[in-house]
Amino acid sequence: MSDSQATPAANQALAPVFQIQRVYLKEASLEQPNSPAILLEQQQPNVDIQLGVESTAVGTGVFEVCVTATVQTKIGDKTLFLAECKQAGIFEVQNIPDEQMGALIGIACPQIIYPYLRGNVADLIQRGGFPPVHLAEINFQAMYEQQQAQAAATQQ
Repeated sequence: MSDSQATPAANQALAPVFQIQRVYLKEASLEQPNSPAILLEQQQPNVDIQLGVESTAVGTGVFEVCVTATVQTKIGDKTLFLAECKQAGIFEVQNIPDEQMGALIGIACPQIIYPYLRGNVADLIQRGGFPPVHLAEINFQAMYEQQQAQAAATQQ
């Protein structure tokens, strides 16, 4: 009888764990280097958006995952504004097979963080006096697969 009670506890100890510990805005900046003169321009600005994902182990089974967005708008060769936001999350990940860890950290975690980043970018830009820029939905699986392919090509 005692064996049957020990088995569920042993199985539970090895159960996969994936928990969000915290989601937070790690960094945000908005620069308007050519204000106020550039604000009087009547041309439509060109908008360039860059995204990045990075992760760091911060403890045993604990990872910080950051998604960064850089939004730069220019009129001609002059910058109207440059906004950079880094949204981060701390995730507890334990008892996950190694072959699944990369996808979990590179796809699932950014998908959780990204909606917060989208809101913060739009809010930051709007608070700077501009119409908000709404970031498009991102396929983090395709982004992860592309990064893996680039890493494999670099190693060869």
